Amino acid sequence: MNQPIVKFLDAFTVPGEELKYSIICSQYQNKWVFVRHRLRETWEMPAGHIEKDESALAAAKRELYEETGATHFSLRTVCDYSCDWQGEIKSGRIFFANIQQLGKLPEMEIAEVRFFRNLPKELTYTDIQNLVFERVKEFLNKIQTV
Repeated sequence: MNQPIVKFLDAFTVPGEELKYSIICSQYQNKWVFVRHRLRETWEMPAGHIEKDESALAAAKRELYEETGATHFSLRTVCDYSCDWQGEIKSGRIFFANIQQLGKLPEMEIAEVRFFRNLPKELTYTDIQNLVFERVKEFLNKIQTV
């Protein structure tokens, strides 16, 4: 099976109309936030499709609430990315969220929210999420040393 080819780009490199996804790597009380979709047994970062006429930032805010119940949080843009999967290239924007408050999880596609000290082993999108996780950690290390 082919591995996806993921390229990280500077933030705001990809034109907004070409962005398809927002991924939100998140922390709550210094632990990483991962969600489990109702149809899966594996963990993933909150993420989703950017709707028509929606910005990547608006999609990130919406998805973070829909998938975690987060009601108060700060968001920072980390970078843009492109993913070549079997010849189809899709782009998105990666965000980091520091969640201050969680409300009730909306009754949608997410069955469970869990907090981890490190990247969980049972990932839904292993070939992509491990790279995103490392990229976000690099970003956080850079901004903490500035």
